[in-house]
Amino acid sequence: MSKNKSFPIFLAFLCMGFGDAVGPFVGLAKEQFSLSNFEAQIIAFMGFIMFGILSVPMGIFQDRKGKKTVLMLGLVLALVGLVIPLFGLSSYSLFLLTILLLGAGAAILQVAGNPIMRDVSPEGKYARNLTLGQFIKAIGSLSGSLIPFAAAKWFGLDWKILFPIYSAALLLTLVIIGFTRIYEKREGDAAPASFASSLSLLRNPFIAMMVLGIFLYVGAEVSISSGTPILLSNKFNIDLQTYGLLGNAFFFISILIGRFLGSVILNYLQPKRFLLITALLSITGLVLMLSPVQNLVFLGIFFTGLGFGNIFPLIFSITVDAMPERSNEISGLMVTAIVGGAIIPPLMGFVADMSSVTVGLLVPLAAMLYILYTAFFVSRKIHSA
Repeated sequence: MSKNKSFPIFLAFLCMGFGDAVGPFVGLAKEQFSLSNFEAQIIAFMGFIMFGILSVPMGIFQDRKGKKTVLMLGLVLALVGLVIPLFGLSSYSLFLLTILLLGAGAAILQVAGNPIMRDVSPEGKYARNLTLGQFIKAIGSLSGSLIPFAAAKWFGLDWKILFPIYSAALLLTLVIIGFTRIYEKREGDAAPASFASSLSLLRNPFIAMMVLGIFLYVGAEVSISSGTPILLSNKFNIDLQTYGLLGNAFFFISILIGRFLGSVILNYLQPKRFLLITALLSITGLVLMLSPVQNLVFLGIFFTGLGFGNIFPLIFSITVDAMPERSNEISGLMVTAIVGGAIIPPLMGFVADMSSVTVGLLVPLAAMLYILYTAFFVSRKIHSA
């Protein structure tokens, strides 16, 4: 597949990353609206609940109408959400509506973007290209921390400058994809997808295990993304709106580095073995984040992001490659599992309110221990569809 076909898909992955701005928004909104840890994490809930509601229906719709159509629908929804604040962001409830629509768009982009990458990838290079796509997505994620910091420090602007910038990028991507013709591979004998056929996949223990892995991983990533500025502010009195955001940016930079390295490493190492390595690295980082020593916490943030960088594309590609004829249904289930980003962070916030922000980190750590179990399992056993 020619590079000009994959370029628009990589742009769509960049736009997917804008949905991760929900993480930095948690700390900013917590301060602006004087919210508790639990209330602040409701922003993450609103950003990710649409993954649970829309993903399977969109996977079924995609099976009938095509991945490109669904990809463009996701871009439109996210654009609508980001345009709302351009007319004024006067209340917390209006902000939550923006986050809800942005989350809906991001959910639909994930449903279409991950499997359509297989359509524009050379044979045997899907895992590599999906990891590269996630690397580009991490650039979009990182912008949610860096743009507000740069806008405040050098231009005297507040974090809401993100909305016109993101809107312009989404509009440009929508136009480029609209003019790009993409051949979508279909399995000739595959039956049309339905709710029943999608949910029936969960009776396959391998599929169920991997879907739960996505649920817990995304929950852990959003917990760290949204909780890092609060952790640094709570433990080391680091200013939340400036240098606290840099801690969040540091996390996404490490994810960015991890995904870039992963796209290279996967040319030489099997995805199943690499999943085990990334899980171990992530757990090491989370343990270091429990430390009372500031330098060790920052090292932990770096190791955690480095490990987190490749877990999603590895789990996704390993699962789809096991059953490529069910890719749309698997994509719907996998993206539904991203709803973990709505469930795990409020749980971490609740634990933090009941004890401390540091103790709250045990929630994403427990999630990653399950990922480690999954990684051991898939590295030892070859699954047949």
